[in-house]
Amino acid sequence: MDNKTIDLHAALKKHFGFDKFKGLQEEVIKSIIEKHNTFVIMPTGGGKSLCYQLPALVQEGTAIVVSPLIALMKNQVDAIRGISAEYGIAHVLNSSLNKTEVNLVKADIERGVTKLLYVAPESLIKEDYVDFLQNQKISFVAIDEAHCISEWGHDFRPEYRNLKAIIQKIDDVPIIGLTATATEKVEEDILKSLGITDANSFKASFNRPNLFYDVRNKTANVNGDIIRFVRQYANKSGIIYCLSRKKVEEIAQVLQVNGIKAVPYHAGLDAKTRAKHQDMFLMEDVDVVVATIAFGMGIDKPDVRFVIHHDIPKSLESYYQETGRAGRDGGEGYCLAYYSYKDIEKLEKFLSGKPIAEQEIGNSLLQEVIGYAETSMSRRKYLLHYFGEEFDGINGLGASMDDNVRNPKKKVEAKDEVKKLLEVVKLTNQKYKAKDLVKTLVGKVNALLKSHKTDEQAYFGLGKSHDSKYWTALIRQVLVSGYIKKDIEQYGVIVLTPSGLEYLKNPESFFMTEDHIYDAGDDGSLIANDKGGAGAIDDILIKLLKDLQKSVAKKNGVPPYAVFQETSLEDMANKYPINLEELKNIYGVGEGKASKFGKPFVDLIAKYVEENDIIRAEDFVVKSTGVNSALKLYIIQNTDRKIPLVDIAKSKGLGFSELIDEMQRIVYSGTKLNIDYCIDNLLDEEQQEKIFQYFMESDSDRIQDALDEFKGDFDEEELRLMRIKFISKVAN
Repeated sequence: MDNKTIDLHAALKKHFGFDKFKGLQEEVIKSIIEKHNTFVIMPTGGGKSLCYQLPALVQEGTAIVVSPLIALMKNQVDAIRGISAEYGIAHVLNSSLNKTEVNLVKADIERGVTKLLYVAPESLIKEDYVDFLQNQKISFVAIDEAHCISEWGHDFRPEYRNLKAIIQKIDDVPIIGLTATATEKVEEDILKSLGITDANSFKASFNRPNLFYDVRNKTANVNGDIIRFVRQYANKSGIIYCLSRKKVEEIAQVLQVNGIKAVPYHAGLDAKTRAKHQDMFLMEDVDVVVATIAFGMGIDKPDVRFVIHHDIPKSLESYYQETGRAGRDGGEGYCLAYYSYKDIEKLEKFLSGKPIAEQEIGNSLLQEVIGYAETSMSRRKYLLHYFGEEFDGINGLGASMDDNVRNPKKKVEAKDEVKKLLEVVKLTNQKYKAKDLVKTLVGKVNALLKSHKTDEQAYFGLGKSHDSKYWTALIRQVLVSGYIKKDIEQYGVIVLTPSGLEYLKNPESFFMTEDHIYDAGDDGSLIANDKGGAGAIDDILIKLLKDLQKSVAKKNGVPPYAVFQETSLEDMANKYPINLEELKNIYGVGEGKASKFGKPFVDLIAKYVEENDIIRAEDFVVKSTGVNSALKLYIIQNTDRKIPLVDIAKSKGLGFSELIDEMQRIVYSGTKLNIDYCIDNLLDEEQQEKIFQYFMESDSDRIQDALDEFKGDFDEEELRLMRIKFISKVAN
């Protein structure tokens, strides 16, 4: 058949049953059929796979589709076989096949039956496969998930770098690169690596107007918040992403014991279990999959109603691709991410072991994630700007679909500050990244600024009337406004745009929104300065509880925080426990704490509930998996035996700081721990007395306050251990 005479609409109807193409599909398919190298950026749900499947089905020969995941290949091959009477129309060629199966695939290709051959990049390297394919009629080579080629992409795979040379060995055929996400830098890298800088490029809009974006502060009670959220979507499908396998297992167990049909999915499970869990999700035998990022690529489930990120991802590309699995049918899709700077620190620590170039790239990608999480401007506008797309934040489709737009923060005039920022970019010869520009503006010197003698210039400290957080927020918003941009060749370096130069000549009003400000708690968690997250707290009840906390503390001769922590009071004002049994399910309250201090609190709450006709969510009790209680018992038993704390931590695979976290949880929930044997080796009697007295007289149990008070006389671990001793002795 002459490629020029193909009736694409008839072919679309015949093979896929659709009456019309979606978005850019028809233009992309024409480019492929006309034998042009083609590059496609099409967000998840845009119909990317049809762009190469249809041309393969209507042309002579076999199209090779390079794909990174076996699960993805299987999914697509099954789908193609489902629309054809010929079983051999699509095949996979990867490490999962035995010799007989490989011979069957080869025979079908030789007979001209196979139109689509899905291969992993590692398989394509094999010489016998290359030798075989050299003698076959190949229509084109499509590279799916093409961002894997770029080291600037979020899922770089070195084996993808060799694809150009291998394709040239097989045949001189058109190359098609496809990806759901790519920044300008990644796109350039892909085109160069594949040797297709002449490609016809097609870029669909990244806007998914049906998705709602929400970022919440990750509190200590994040599991309770997730359960509450998932219960709002009873019998609907959702995905929860975690960065570690351990966390995946933990969250899946918590959901299961709380009556939610959930399964884990990660690379540590055997292939059979992974396939089973994937099928259970697709067939709706379970509602929720808790997964690492290994899950979801190529999983075509259109009615995923929510995607939760328990841990913030390593890049905005990852975030966008993973949230894109929600609402692919055009229906509701809620994208909820939990943000904690402690998680960012973990990711930074992980990067620190990598080569310098990789660290540089990883940190740049991470800064964008931080910017997205902390910004108070439209999240959709911020996200689309990252992918090089301008978005009308007032009239654009989906403009109101994010937490920042629904709950706007205060805006302030920043015309003079924008002018100062642009002047400093110009005066420093456009050679600094955002963090160095901020240091220049507030007048804080570092080695780089010193080497350029920036600290000796008149403009150094030009913006010291504002703090670093202010300037960081302003830079993000000025970037999105298009007055500055990040240089593509020197990733992260801020340069002026023509409209930025124009602004310097004619400054105009510029309103900036104040960023969310997060304070690190001494446990490393974050407390947002504005409300949001876990649920509505009853302000009247919290005041009554705090008054009671003070009077109970006075009566017992202890500081208020030793009775119940503030997070526990907030949880009470959210869940309204009216008896001691319910009180034990409040965050940070164990049996000991409930029996020692609980009665007046539950009596007050019961009276308040009755007088104010409060409707309580009585079914909402987060059940524990029992994992923590086993660890708690182990710690109590071994501290009783005076086993060194370092040995207890090692035996449970914990870091020393993590063990202290666990011990804190134990004593704050009302159980005694005797760690005198450990503290006596660290501090003498007088030092202990000094710290003990501090905690007795202080209004706060924050470690940072104690560090400030003692001005370096004691380190953080010593103070945390003494706080455990103090709470154990006076409050339990």
